[in-house]
Amino acid sequence: MTPHGWWVGMIATAALFFSATAAQPQQDPLIIFAVVTKVSKDKKQVTAQVSDGGPSVEAALIPTDPILDNLIWRKLEICHALKAEAWKNQEGYRLVSIRVLDAGMLPMPLQGVAGDCLIKKALDFGPLVD
Repeated sequence: MTPHGWWVGMIATAALFFSATAAQPQQDPLIIFAVVTKVSKDKKQVTAQVSDGGPSVEAALIPTDPILDNLIWRKLEICHALKAEAWKNQEGYRLVSIRVLDAGMLPMPLQGVAGDCLIKKALDFGPLVD
C-alpha cells in the first residue's frame, strides 16, 4: 500500500467514525420516568426529578415542537408523573414522546418523590378550600 493510500484510508475511517458517533444520540432515545417539580409559564422547559434507569436526578425537560402542541404538555402541572422518550444533552432531556402515568407506575425511587410532591401540593392548596 502506498503512503498516500494509507492516509486516504485513515481519513475515510475517521470520517465514518465521527459521523456515526454524532448521529447515534438522535437514533435511539432513552426511556425516562419523571415527576414534574417546576413548570414555567411558557412551558418551553420544565424541571423534574428524572430517572433513566438509575437514581433520580433533577433535570430539565425540553419539549420538541410536536410535544409543545400536545394536550398533555399544555395541561402539565407540578407533581404529574410522566413516561417519555428523550435524548439527553447538556441542557437536560429533549422529549420525543410523553405519556402521563399514575404515580404507582413509576420506578421506586420516583414513587417517593411523587408522594412527597402530592402531599406538599395538598397542604399548599388545602387551606384555600372551604
